[in-house]
Parts: sequence; C-alpha cells; structure tokens
Amino acid sequence: MSKVMSKLKIDQGEWVVVCDGAKALVLENIGDAKFPNLRMREVFEQKHPRTHELGTDAPGRSMSSMGHGRSAVEQTDLHDQAERKFLEQLAAHLDTAIAAGKTKSLIVVAPPRALGMIRPAYSHAVRAALRAEVDKDFVKLPVHEIEKHLAG
Repeated sequence: MSKVMSKLKIDQGEWVVVCDGAKALVLENIGDAKFPNLRMREVFEQKHPRTHELGTDAPGRSMSSMGHGRSAVEQTDLHDQAERKFLEQLAAHLDTAIAAGKTKSLIVVAPPRALGMIRPAYSHAVRAALRAEVDKDFVKLPVHEIEKHLAG
C-alpha cells in the first residue's frame, strides 16, 4: 500500500527548509499559496570527513570494581555528533532569521532521524513559526521536484 502525501499549502514568503544531517536548503515561496514558486535563498553543507579523520583512538576500556574483569567502552559515533551539531547550527540560524523578520513561518522537510535531532534545538520563536514538518528526504532533489512533491 503506497502512502500518498496530501498537498501542502505554502504561503507567499514562507520558508521551506529541506535538510538532512549534512545539507540544508532554505527555499522561499515567491509565488502564492495557489501557485507556489520556490526559490533558493541559502544552501548549507557540511563535509563529512572519513571516520579515521574524525577520531583515531581505540575504544576505551574499563576495569571491573570486583574481580579482574575488563570490558570495552562503546565508541562515540562521531558522524552522529557532527550531524547533530550541524542541525543545531541550522536551528540557531532559523531563530536568527525569524528574529530579524526575514520570515514569519516555515516548513521543515527532513528524514525522521534528522527531525529527531533538530527538534530539541528549536527555540520558542522557531516553534511558534513552524507551520509543518514533513518526514521526507528531499535534500538531493532539484528545487522544482521538491515543489512538485510538496504542493502537488
């Protein structure tokens, strides 16, 4: 059974933020709600270095308080941390843009994992301006395809 996405009304001047953990497209509707026309405002990209470039230490070891046992400590996922930091910076940028009056409302489009990472970073202003979240991964699509998927 296929899941059909209902049409999303995108108001004039509204921002559509399409992102994942490494790239964000900030689009603005320069058309109207009936005939949206999304235009690129900004692009943010984070280059992901290879894991061996992020950290070279072996996982830590811990000693048991009783006996002679030793066990490995789970290694920190450095890519996960980098994605979370990127999305936190994006949320801060959106907060600044809202405070500066660049937009009054926005729609965030991201895969579920990225939405889960960015939500805790939303400020009160971003939460108030957020009109919708769409759990889709459209960041690699051209703008006209994103527009077609969202507005129908």
